[in-house]
Amino acid sequence: MRWIPTLLILLLAACSSSNSPQKRDPNTLIRITEAESRGLDPQMVSDLASVRINSDLFEGLTRFDAKGEAEAGLAERWSISTDGKIWTFALLPDLKFSDSAPLTADVFVKALARIRDEKAGSPHTALFDIIDRIEVTNARTAIVHLKYPFPQLPALLAHPAMAALPFHRIAAKDALWTSDRPLVGSGAYRLTSWELNQQMTLNANPHWNGGKPITEKLIWKPIDNMQSSMRLMLAGEADIATDFPASRLPWLKTHYPKLVHNSGFIATYYFAFNTRRPPFNDPRIRQALSMAVDRQWMAGNMIAAGNEPAWGLLPAQLRGAPAYRPIWTSWPKSQRLAEARRLLKAAGYGPAKPLRFEVRFNSSTEHRRATVAMATMWRDIGVEASMLNSEASLHFDSLKRADFTMARSGWIADLPAPENFLSVHRSDTGAQNYSGYANPLYDAALDSALAEPDPVARAAKMRAAEEILMRDSPILPLYFYVSRALVQPGVQGWVDNVANVHPSRTLSIVRQ
Repeated sequence: MRWIPTLLILLLAACSSSNSPQKRDPNTLIRITEAESRGLDPQMVSDLASVRINSDLFEGLTRFDAKGEAEAGLAERWSISTDGKIWTFALLPDLKFSDSAPLTADVFVKALARIRDEKAGSPHTALFDIIDRIEVTNARTAIVHLKYPFPQLPALLAHPAMAALPFHRIAAKDALWTSDRPLVGSGAYRLTSWELNQQMTLNANPHWNGGKPITEKLIWKPIDNMQSSMRLMLAGEADIATDFPASRLPWLKTHYPKLVHNSGFIATYYFAFNTRRPPFNDPRIRQALSMAVDRQWMAGNMIAAGNEPAWGLLPAQLRGAPAYRPIWTSWPKSQRLAEARRLLKAAGYGPAKPLRFEVRFNSSTEHRRATVAMATMWRDIGVEASMLNSEASLHFDSLKRADFTMARSGWIADLPAPENFLSVHRSDTGAQNYSGYANPLYDAALDSALAEPDPVARAAKMRAAEEILMRDSPILPLYFYVSRALVQPGVQGWVDNVANVHPSRTLSIVRQ
């Protein structure tokens, strides 16, 4: 018998089983997420991994369906006033939390109050600023009063931050309520165990209003190394991975086409400048660095996964027009770099005094490649950028504390509305406005757009606000995201959509 190295045997076994997942319980779905959840309180976390998991645990008046569109959740129906500012929701009868405690309309009044409580420190305050108040007329009726008409309210209320939270447990245990096992929730699943950095196990909520979810048991496995998660998928050890290395897309499409899902996504990848202090309190420096970055090359050659280059914040789907592009994008490279050097010189930097700063990014090959590419391009204008890598939770904690000079950031839509992207950069947003950008003209332009009832005029005003933001350049956009996922062929109910929302309750798997 010919001798074969053990490592080779393992690699061959992993690759040969990709389309034939190992025999496992058909009632258990294993999903890989790109990072460990940062918490189980949906009002206090905003990272994508946490939002996805909390959406399985908590449900609001509305929720997202398999297509990423808002549908009725705990509400059975709603009506809208003629001026579009008053929405009346009728809740389903006999609603209960997972511990069988009654679930009544007043939880939504408490949820909004808690989001707005400065002492609580929710990062979602600005997101729900459109809501003036919520009133309750009886146990099954919640009336949402808006400051201005907002057709996307069902999508906003589907965010887990406005879900029905177990205030009877929160009041009893304060911040410790998330340590309950099983965790008391209102969604299709309840958390039964959490092995940190290993897996979270969710089981069907016996009192969920939708009955029993298609798949009764769910496991979320955090793996921040996309190569590792891809290998696990190819070995048939997981059913869904929420991402994979962009560089592996051509190979995967050739060898494992049935696993690959690659589609448009309402999200923007960018880096944030700390505008509170030098050197990036000077817009000329921010503009110079932006002009020196070749986004076409980065999106088309470096990533090569179908991403569109970005010079603005809003994806075209939200603009109602082509994505923003400043006039200098049509200039030859030599002209762009010459103008960038001129701006740096005007700001006091040049060969005798080169601009030096640190770029911070969280652990990911993709983020590292983007940082290295920009640093290399900036050398052409005499700029020296060093790099600092840290794991995701430390990285974003540093951004919230403004402990950075320039840092990897980005925005993934909470709902398909321009203001969801633009409101983050208001002067009064708080810690989530990582750059610290503050321009009264921008705030006023956004306020005017928000108050505009006519859809066409509203879209135009949103674009005008975006143009003010991008002229000031508190952020450096690089490209618009595309969603990348690996999904085993036996998974039923997966629908590619621009929101990149795939509720676990809509998924099942047929084991082969």
